[in-house]
Amino acid sequence: MSSTLKFFFIGATGYVGSSVLERFLDHPEANNFEFTALVRDPRKAEKLKQFSVNAIVGSFDDAKLVEDLTAAADIVVDMGGSDNLGLAKSTLRGFQRKFQETGKPSIFIHTSGTIIIADDAAGLHSSDVVWNDADPDQIEQLPPTAPHIDVELEIIRADKEGYVRAYFVTPGTIYGIASGKFVDAGLAHKHSIQVPALIKTSLDRGQAGMIGKGLNIWPNVHIDEAADFYIDLYNAIKANPDSVGHGRDGFYFLLNGEHSLYDVGKEIGRALVALGKVTTEVPSTYTQEEVNKYFGGSNFLGTNSRGLANHSKSIGWKPKKTTQDLMASIKPEVEEILKHL
Repeated sequence: MSSTLKFFFIGATGYVGSSVLERFLDHPEANNFEFTALVRDPRKAEKLKQFSVNAIVGSFDDAKLVEDLTAAADIVVDMGGSDNLGLAKSTLRGFQRKFQETGKPSIFIHTSGTIIIADDAAGLHSSDVVWNDADPDQIEQLPPTAPHIDVELEIIRADKEGYVRAYFVTPGTIYGIASGKFVDAGLAHKHSIQVPALIKTSLDRGQAGMIGKGLNIWPNVHIDEAADFYIDLYNAIKANPDSVGHGRDGFYFLLNGEHSLYDVGKEIGRALVALGKVTTEVPSTYTQEEVNKYFGGSNFLGTNSRGLANHSKSIGWKPKKTTQDLMASIKPEVEEILKHL
């Protein structure tokens, strides 16, 4: 690699992406970094340039553009394409070109999610199955139908061929209202997906909701600690690349505590009662009609997804926020959403 490290960010203005990009911009070695980001909105691209980010207007479907930007980079950080096989193939073609030119594998930090280990419980039961991110043999038991897995298998094959070193950042439910200069500038999303979706549907139906009985369990991680991990991973790779697992041994779960869908629903109900928006804090089951209306017919929120972040913690990640913090974050999230409805 040259003395200047060239980063290419995909999904830089998203909820996670903006938080991660801001941390790299604040890295102690940032004077030696060069940042490029792919952005759909020309107005956001212009604003990003004010933060010393070379923003290129384009989409995930611009295959040649993605390939070219990847080939020009030393490190690619993807925080928006977990389900986009076409995007993955475009980046991999770029990595191949780079390797042919330099003989050195590039670094690919790809964001996935613990939905890859989810079951089909439909909220009717919990699960005793716990997946260990430090056990690649267990991870390889995931069925080919698992969400995201087609993308990850393609990337793992590339890692095995040796022209890229791939690391899979795999968060559970990310919670908390994002903050920072990109949020303040109107460049980034400040809300996650799962909890805000439950809040908005609860407001619409007049009662907190859950899939089935809400007995399913998911892990949780605060947005700030999730974003911190990307820096911990980069620092570990820089310090001793051969000591940091990649490819089939490159999954890193981000989680620090678990919650049931029922408990989250009840906390949302409690907040809505306190704000005078509903009359009961007890969540009720979404009807099939509501599942179709709110979630496109998917019971995703009723799945179990249980894991251990042993691999992530082994490289120095030290999350502190727990499920108690998740619950405490719900009322402020409700209040913030109500401001904009």
